[in-house]
Amino acid sequence: MSTQQHPFHVSTGEKEALVFIEYQNEWLSKDGKIHHLIEDHQQFADSVESSKRLLEAARKSDIQIIHCGLFFDENHVELGNTTYGLRAGISTFKTFIKGTPGSRFGEAFTPEPGEFVVSGRTGASGFAGSNLDSFLRNQGIKKVYIAGYALHVCVESTLRHGHDLGYEMTVIEDATAAFTQEQRKHVLEHVVHHFGKSITVDQFIEKHKI
Repeated sequence: MSTQQHPFHVSTGEKEALVFIEYQNEWLSKDGKIHHLIEDHQQFADSVESSKRLLEAARKSDIQIIHCGLFFDENHVELGNTTYGLRAGISTFKTFIKGTPGSRFGEAFTPEPGEFVVSGRTGASGFAGSNLDSFLRNQGIKKVYIAGYALHVCVESTLRHGHDLGYEMTVIEDATAAFTQEQRKHVLEHVVHHFGKSITVDQFIEKHKI
């Protein structure tokens, strides 16, 4: 798509971005290779519905919408030969391979013209190896809202990384989910306030008068 035909949003006020992290079928589809990690299915289902409402509302505002997925070559060469942690897990379970059903954005979260799709990401943080930071800086965006999966892994990593890069970070708490309610509670109660803040979808909508 040509950005000349569909320019990114330009706000006359303070520039903001809303980042949707990993709204891909590896998570969203029951056939996804990591969907089985979710233990609290109701929490996850509720977060998906809240995320749909969030995206619908954001598209009525002038906030810059960003889609931040993971996309790897078939042999996951981007991750090297790591034998531990998340990077090893991605290679072992062969997740997020470019062109496969699992790597595709969920139908309800397919990027539209003018919405930026992050590329080059190689780690848990949406900033790791990607063009997210350069895009935000080039657009003059300092305030970043984040939603997605999983709260206690990639969303938290993006929150921490964004804070350390100098962004004002906000988690949309009901548009994200962890594997369990205990994990979700821990992040929201004991982690978020060190690196930003959290609000609900309703508060986001009210704040932006959508």
